[in-house]
Amino acid sequence: MVTGRKVSNLLALAVLGTVVQRPMHPYEMASLLRERGKDEDMPIKWGSLYTVVRNLTKHGFLEVVDSRREGARPERTIYRITEAGLAELRDWTRELVATPRPEHPHFKAGLSMLAALTPDEAADALRARIAALEQAIAAQRAALAGHADIPELFLVEDDYELTVRAAELAWVRELLERLTNETFPGQAAWRKWHATGEVPPEYAALADRGSTE
Repeated sequence: MVTGRKVSNLLALAVLGTVVQRPMHPYEMASLLRERGKDEDMPIKWGSLYTVVRNLTKHGFLEVVDSRREGARPERTIYRITEAGLAELRDWTRELVATPRPEHPHFKAGLSMLAALTPDEAADALRARIAALEQAIAAQRAALAGHADIPELFLVEDDYELTVRAAELAWVRELLERLTNETFPGQAAWRKWHATGEVPPEYAALADRGSTE
């Protein structure tokens, strides 16, 4: 597994995965990436596209094959992927698929602070998330159904996201049910803490962990 890459911005991976089809200029790369919704698959800063292309060229992953000027438009440089670029694309993709990495989604961050809410407030927030997830899942299923003419190989990331969202929805529903039924462990102490401001002894013990005093 390669742990350090000469160009580590994920936009570089998207560029390589686009240019592998045929030579093109950066403006065309951006248009195709937007059209294919790649900014939904990975964090992309469009303003860094030209820098990424230059860095890929600097390290031998892309090479210039032509420069064209159409009318009064600025000159456009055409790039193609090199053998080294193809090898980088394949190795990088293999690494991302094969190697789990810690990810820090916003939902996990919110859950880590759930105690800041009352049980009822937490339940309301979960209901809102359920509604949003149901809407997103329905929209994504409709979108996939509308792409029946596209080979599944090129939609596999959407199928993955849909499966993850469905699993998240099931988990959130279960958590909401436990809060609603008052079967969540320690819920009474949690509720009392917000009602009285008195920190339960078990919470105080947790707060003392890691203290340097």
